[in-house]
Amino acid sequence: MHTILIVDDEAKLLEVLSVALENMGYSPIAAASVEEALVVLREQEVHLVLSDLRLPGLSGRDLLEKVKSLEPGLPVVIMTAYAALKDAVEIIKEGAFDYIVKPFDLGTLEATVASALRFHALSADNKQLRQELGKTFSDRNFIGHSLAIQAVRQSIREVSASAVNVLITGESGTGKEVVAKAIHYNGPRASAPFVAVNCAAIPESLLESELFGHVKGAFTGAISSRPGRFVQADSGTLFLDEIGDMPLSLQAKILRCIQEKTIEPVGANTPRKVDVRIIAATNQDLAAAISRGDFRQDLYYRLNVYPITLPPLREHTEDIPLLIEHFSQKFAAAMGKNPLAFTPEALQSLQAASWPGNVRELENCVERLFIVAPGGAVTPEMLASDFVAGDMQDSQGSAAVTGRAAFPLDLSRQLEDMERELIMQALEEAGGVQVKAAELLHISERSIWHRIKKLGIAVLNKKEFM
Repeated sequence: MHTILIVDDEAKLLEVLSVALENMGYSPIAAASVEEALVVLREQEVHLVLSDLRLPGLSGRDLLEKVKSLEPGLPVVIMTAYAALKDAVEIIKEGAFDYIVKPFDLGTLEATVASALRFHALSADNKQLRQELGKTFSDRNFIGHSLAIQAVRQSIREVSASAVNVLITGESGTGKEVVAKAIHYNGPRASAPFVAVNCAAIPESLLESELFGHVKGAFTGAISSRPGRFVQADSGTLFLDEIGDMPLSLQAKILRCIQEKTIEPVGANTPRKVDVRIIAATNQDLAAAISRGDFRQDLYYRLNVYPITLPPLREHTEDIPLLIEHFSQKFAAAMGKNPLAFTPEALQSLQAASWPGNVRELENCVERLFIVAPGGAVTPEMLASDFVAGDMQDSQGSAAVTGRAAFPLDLSRQLEDMERELIMQALEEAGGVQVKAAELLHISERSIWHRIKKLGIAVLNKKEFM
């Protein structure tokens, strides 16, 4: 049952409201002053404050200020006479949920109370979600005990509490977005939005509108105004993934946004202020890009306030057993199965592999083993038959499957899995751009589109470790 604190110096009104709220199914508590109300708030759980604006001593405005400091998510509804309506409107701007004008009917009261309580429930859910996200993206969940991973965890802890821009570099699949989320959800902006943009996956002609938004009529097809990602991330964090692929013309506008903390939507004449922390990531060598004239040096310095470099998996293979255990537990829970067990020889094979797709590739491997492994311990033969060892390249650059296959096996299924894996790796290498991925695979754009559709590959949804 929801508890509602009523604050008013008129004893008769307190009595009437208490009875009315009881009849509506709520539990009312009456207080004749702000001081009494504060005692109740400190001693009991309250879901809504219903307060008169004009009170002897401290006012309803003073109570609102106290409530916001004690429990920011607790809604306050102000009761006021018509003559003080202007004051009530002002107090809404200061954080009150709503106001009702005396005298009011019970239908208005019931609707306002129900709306405020829905808001309180949503705030509580959001608070719990933020706490869970903080746990999910804790630096402790960046798996590994190697010195390289310990250094990454230390970097996350150091930079999370600040608002400086961060540049994360590393090969595709090393966990750049995981680090970005850990920084955001363990910092002071955790309650604000985390907005991610893959600069390589959006056509150049659309990227400016995507980032800065546009006004109605700014270009053909702009039938309404649309806020961009900077506005969506206001007060929070904007993650610019694959920043090295951003066109030079947009790099200048990003630089201006960082310097002046304003954006200008496409077609607009008036700049808009935004408060956004930028975390950028790339798998490119930006120093080389600067030398080629493909990346602005001044933007690089603005983004690279706090650099974090993620090591490729081949440089911390001692973490592979821990990562396998983590992914095994994760997929076992999701699929309702027992975790996989790996023989020492299988673990050695996995640690000896080159893993060009890094942690993401290892995760895909473990997930696939849940499907193809018949049960029991995973052996090197199972890895070979599942093409897990397929990243061992022969002198011609083609995949060489080592060991003998474990027969019987479903050849069509195995070939389909291998095709899916190669297409996913090509898409990752191309930053999600299908034309580039098709070129890497020496097939046509139409062919890769057909294969992606046939294999059910979600091109834009596999970003957990980018």
